Amino acid sequence: MINLENMKSFLKRIFYFVLILSLNFTCKKNSVNNPSPSGTFKLVTLNIDDSIYTNTTINNIDKDPNIQLGFSAPLDQASAQSEVIMSQGSNIISLNYSFGNHDSLLIVQPKSPLSSTTSYTLTIFSGLKSQSDSTLKKNIIINLSTSLDTTDKFPRISDSALLDLVEQQTFKYFWDFGHPVSGLARERNSSGDVVTIGGSGFGVMAILAGISRNFISRPQGLNRISQIVSFLTTSAQRYHGAFPHWLNGSTGATIPFSSEDDGADLVETSYLMEGLLCARQYFNSGSDSTEINLRAAINQLWNGIEWSWFRQNGQNVLYWHWSPDFGFAINMQINGWNEAMIVYALAASSNTDTIPKIVYDNGWAGKGNMKNGNSYYGIPLPLGPNLGGPLFFAHYSFLGINPSNLQDAYANYWTQNTNHTQINFSYCVANPKSFVGYSSSCWGLTASDDNNGYLAHAPDNDDGVISPTAAISSLPYTPTRSMDALRFFYYKLGDKIWGQYGFMDAFNLTTIWFSNSWLAIDQGPEIIMIENFRTGLIWNLFMSCPEIKRGMKDLGFQSPNLQ
Repeated sequence: MINLENMKSFLKRIFYFVLILSLNFTCKKNSVNNPSPSGTFKLVTLNIDDSIYTNTTINNIDKDPNIQLGFSAPLDQASAQSEVIMSQGSNIISLNYSFGNHDSLLIVQPKSPLSSTTSYTLTIFSGLKSQSDSTLKKNIIINLSTSLDTTDKFPRISDSALLDLVEQQTFKYFWDFGHPVSGLARERNSSGDVVTIGGSGFGVMAILAGISRNFISRPQGLNRISQIVSFLTTSAQRYHGAFPHWLNGSTGATIPFSSEDDGADLVETSYLMEGLLCARQYFNSGSDSTEINLRAAINQLWNGIEWSWFRQNGQNVLYWHWSPDFGFAINMQINGWNEAMIVYALAASSNTDTIPKIVYDNGWAGKGNMKNGNSYYGIPLPLGPNLGGPLFFAHYSFLGINPSNLQDAYANYWTQNTNHTQINFSYCVANPKSFVGYSSSCWGLTASDDNNGYLAHAPDNDDGVISPTAAISSLPYTPTRSMDALRFFYYKLGDKIWGQYGFMDAFNLTTIWFSNSWLAIDQGPEIIMIENFRTGLIWNLFMSCPEIKRGMKDLGFQSPNLQ
C-alpha cells in the first residue's frame, strides 16, 4: 500500500527541485545577515565547520561539512526538513537535520560525503516556517564548493616518462583527429569540417615531433604532411598567396572568422608556414621522390605569398587581414609586442617578395614603442604590455624561432620570454584576487576557453581560469616551475582535465568549471615546446632554413643560430 505521507513528501521535493532550476542561483548581493529587507523571521548566521560566513558563495568546504544555520526565531522542525534542500546539478543530496538553541539553530549534514572539487547549492525556501508561523520573505541560495582532492589520480612515473606520455597523448589530437579529407587540424574537438590554418601549422610541427618520438613512422608522417600540402595547393582558397583563418576541411572554401574577416589572415598564414618550412627541412632526402615533391610543393606555397600586398599601398607596416569583399576594412596593423613576430621574420626572409628593415622597425617595433622597461615582482620586462600579457606571446612565434641567444636592437628574446613567464608565475603565486587553487604548482594565464566563453587570460585580465598550455608550453623558459605545474595537472587534476587528446583546455577551481574541449592552437604548443625543451628539434629545423638566416639577419637579429 502506498504511504500517502511519503508520496506527499516526495512530490513536494520534486516541486522544489523544479523550482530550483528556475531560480537565479547566484544571489550576488544577498547577505546572510540580512536576507530580507523587512520582517522579523530571517537567517542571521551561517557557520560551516566552525567558520562564520557573511556571504552566499563559499569555496573549499570539507566533503563532510557541518552546516549550521541560525535564525531569528525557533523553527518549525517539519517545515525545516522539507524547505531546506541541498542539490548538485539535477541531484538532490540526502541530508541529516538536527536542531539546537531552542530550535532557532538548524544543523544540516550530508548523509554521505560530498564529491571533491564540486559545486553544490543549499536552498532555503521562503516556505520555511517559524514556530509562530512566520515565513521568510524570499528564497536564500547558498553556493558551496568542496575542496580539491589532493591524492594522486594516476600512478607516479618518471618525469621523462610523463613528458613522453603528454607528448604522445597531445600528438593524437593532430593525428587521430586530423580532418579525414585534408589532414588539416580541426579548430577544436567539436568543429566538424572547420579547420584552422594556424593550428594546422602547429600540427605539422607536432607530426615531426611524433616521428622523432616514434609515435608514427617517417613514411606515415610524410604521407600525412603530403596530404595536407596537396590540399593546400589544389583545394584551399588563397588571397595574394595567404590563407584565411578558417577553411572547410572537405572543400577548401573559406569559412569567415567574423563578418569582415572572410579573406586572408597573414598571422595564421605565418604559423602555417612556420610549420611547413620545418617539414621542408625535415624531409631532406635527396633521392626519395615523395620527399622531393613535398619540398617543391612547400616552396611553391612559400614563394607565392605576396608579403608586400599586406603593406597596404607601401606603408611601413604589415596588415593582419585582407578581404576580397571588404579590402583592408578591418585595418588591423601587426604591431608588437604580441604573438606575431614570426610574420615579420618570414616576410623579411621571402625569396620572392621581401620587406625592408624599415617595415620591421616602424611597423612591428613602432620605432621602439613596443618597449616596456618596467619591473614586476622584481623582474624586469623588456617588451610588451604591463605584466607581460598572455603567455602565448612567448610561444607561437617561438615554436620555430629559437629565442636562445637571440637579440636585436629591442631586446634579448630569451630574457624577454623567460621574464614574461616568471612574471606570470609570480602573479599567480601572489594571487591578488584570491582565486581558489592558484599556487606555485597551479599557474599559467593565456588565451583559452573560459567558463564565460573565451578570453585572453593575463595578469591584468584574470578571472580565475588556469590554462595548462600556459605553463607546459613554457617548459624551456621555466623548467622547474613548469614541470611542477605539469605534475600537478596530471597527478592531482588528472581525473578532471586529462583525456584522449591530453590536457583539456582550461579550468577554474573557484567556480568549479572544467573545459570539455581541446583546441589546436593550445595543444600544439605543448608538444612542440616540450620537444624543443628536450631536443631542440623544431627550433633546429626552422633556424636551419637559409632564408630565415638571411632574413632575420637583415632585420638586425643576432644569434649563433643564424650563422
